[in-house]
Amino acid sequence: MYQILVIDDDPSVLILLKRMLARQGYEVVAASNGAEGIEIANTNHPALIICDWMMPGLSGIDVCQRIKASDVLSTTFFILLTSLDSVADRVKGLDAGADDFISKPIEQNELQARVRAGLRLHQLSRDLREQKQKLEAELTEAAEYVCSLLPLPMTERLEINYRFIPSRQLGGDCFDYYWLDPDYLALYLLDAAGHGLKATLPSISVLNLLRSRALQNLNYYQPSQVLKALNDTFQMNYQNDKYFTIWYGVYNYKKRQLIYSSAGHPPAVLVSGNKHCTEVKLLRTSGMPVGMFPDAKYIDDFCDIPEFSKLYLFSDGAYEITKADGKLWGLDAFIKMLVDVHHPVDTRLNEIIIHLTSLNPKDVFDDDLSILQVRFD
Repeated sequence: MYQILVIDDDPSVLILLKRMLARQGYEVVAASNGAEGIEIANTNHPALIICDWMMPGLSGIDVCQRIKASDVLSTTFFILLTSLDSVADRVKGLDAGADDFISKPIEQNELQARVRAGLRLHQLSRDLREQKQKLEAELTEAAEYVCSLLPLPMTERLEINYRFIPSRQLGGDCFDYYWLDPDYLALYLLDAAGHGLKATLPSISVLNLLRSRALQNLNYYQPSQVLKALNDTFQMNYQNDKYFTIWYGVYNYKKRQLIYSSAGHPPAVLVSGNKHCTEVKLLRTSGMPVGMFPDAKYIDDFCDIPEFSKLYLFSDGAYEITKADGKLWGLDAFIKMLVDVHHPVDTRLNEIIIHLTSLNPKDVFDDDLSILQVRFD
């Protein structure tokens, strides 16, 4: 049974409303002023509130604003009881969060219709809220699962650290690194299009496929062949849009040489030198995102790795940040930041993440933020 809270400083109106609503089968509680009404609402969580506009102390507008500001009571349907009939007054009530109005004197059929409509909307709002909470819980579980699949930081021979900050909707970021043999290290980062499980599942599939080396007769040492095999395996149809960008590289530890290939992904950034003389290389090759076209071509490129340099792999969530002034931060600014914070020995990822967080005016990032740092001694 739905509970309805009636708030009015006129005892005769309280008695009238309680009788009318009880006759319709509702549980009714009453308060004679705004402060008492708010206290009862916070305790009982009624489905619907009927509140007089003009009351001493807290007015109906004041009560409405406080009720609607409460996360617990935000779906409670709020009806203002008023003898005011101007458009300006109605607009003021709507701005305060009121959902409907009932004019004095109270007409029973109108009261019944508006209460029924209000309770239907309250139930719909509550159902939608429960579905939203359920979806958010599922996305949180999915993000935790993705985190459980990511590799541990590497400290021997090479130092590799990363930060993965999933968005509220969960994007399609995923990455991995592992030794193909004692001298060759494979590393990659991919970003599937879209958000939610639709983006996450393809990313997890790629990670499991590459980690297990399940693609037969594939040379995992040649990045362009890996991307071609992924493109053949994950070819999208034109209904599901399941494509992804990826940067894939293999590092020869003995020769200090990196071979790499990319498919529509932001460039890896290699920073070397010191504060007085810093060199930056953008490592990217031409190639369409994986899954877009069955005949897409991928090529390899090579890069020698200087001593005391750092390689950064990242998703576009690291630089596509809308600042408080509404302007997009962008890739060029991100690369400049990597150069500004560069230190041959001691560039910490936390310093980079703090800077990115300070740029973002929101509590969370709009997209997954993934950044991987490889330090070469």
